[in-house]
Amino acid sequence: MLTSWSSARLNRSDLEVAPLGLASGYGLSGRDVERAFERGVDFFYWGSLRSADFGAALKRLGARDRERMKVVVQSYARWPSGIGKSLDKALRELGFDYADVLLLGWWNLPPRASILDAAAEVIRSGRARKLMISCHHRPTFPVLARDPRVDLLMIRYNAAHPGAERDVFPHLPVERPGIVTYTTTSWGQLLDRALVPQGERVPTATDCYRFVLSNPDVNACWAGPRDAGQLDQALAALDAGAMSEEELVWMRRVGAVVRDKTKLRARGMGVADRLINAISGFGFRSTAELG
Repeated sequence: MLTSWSSARLNRSDLEVAPLGLASGYGLSGRDVERAFERGVDFFYWGSLRSADFGAALKRLGARDRERMKVVVQSYARWPSGIGKSLDKALRELGFDYADVLLLGWWNLPPRASILDAAAEVIRSGRARKLMISCHHRPTFPVLARDPRVDLLMIRYNAAHPGAERDVFPHLPVERPGIVTYTTTSWGQLLDRALVPQGERVPTATDCYRFVLSNPDVNACWAGPRDAGQLDQALAALDAGAMSEEELVWMRRVGAVVRDKTKLRARGMGVADRLINAISGFGFRSTAELG
C-alpha cells in the first residue's frame, strides 16, 4: 500500500490516482504491472508504444477491478475522425469499454476547434471520461489550461528541465487542469556519473521521482521502468515521501549542471516540433503569433 504519498485529486477532473503511474512502452513485464497494482499504483498510460505483456496485465486487472484502474489512452490523430478510431482500436486491444482519459498527444499549439469537438464527442459517447493534452512548448500550457474542456495537462518536468516552474505553474488559473509529468530522469541523464559534477552524489531514479512529486503543482508523474529493479526504484519513492529543502537544493544543483552539459536548454521550437505543428495544420507559427 502507499504510505508517504496520498492519492492525488487531479484538480479540474474528479479523478483520484496514485501519484505515480506506469507507462506501457518500456518493456515492464505484465507480472510487474500487477505487482505495482497491488502496491497501490492504479494509473496506467497506454501510449504510442504498447507492450503486449503490459496490455495483457491491464486486461487481467480490468477483469478483476476495472473501476479502481485509471487508464490513459493516447491518440496522435491529426484529423477529427481519426481520434475516435484510434481510441476504439486501443479499447479493443485492451478489451475495455472506455478509457478514463483520452490523451491528445504532442499539440504544441492549441488544437483546432474541430479536434476538440471530436474529442468532446468521444467523451459524450462514454468511450472516454476525461481529456488530457500533451505538449512540448511550455508557453502553450497556460492557453490550454484556460479551456474548460481540458481536464489534464501532460508536461515534461524534472531537475534538468525545471522551466515549468517559471513558464507554466505560476500562470495556471485557480481552477486548473491536473498536472501529470513525464521524463522524470531526463532520459537517464540525471543518473549518469559522467554528467553529474565531481563531488556530488549521483541521483537515483528514486531521487528523481521524489523531486518531481515534491512540487505542489504536480499531481502525478509517469514512470517508465524496463524491469523489476527499475520498478522497485519507482515504488521506493512512494515510500520515501517528499524531499527535504536540502535535498531539493542538491537536486537543482545537479540538474543545472546536467542541463548545461547536455545542452538541453531549448531556444524556441526545434525542427521536430515545427514539423508536428505543420502536420497539425498550424504552419510554422509560434505560440506568440496566436495572439
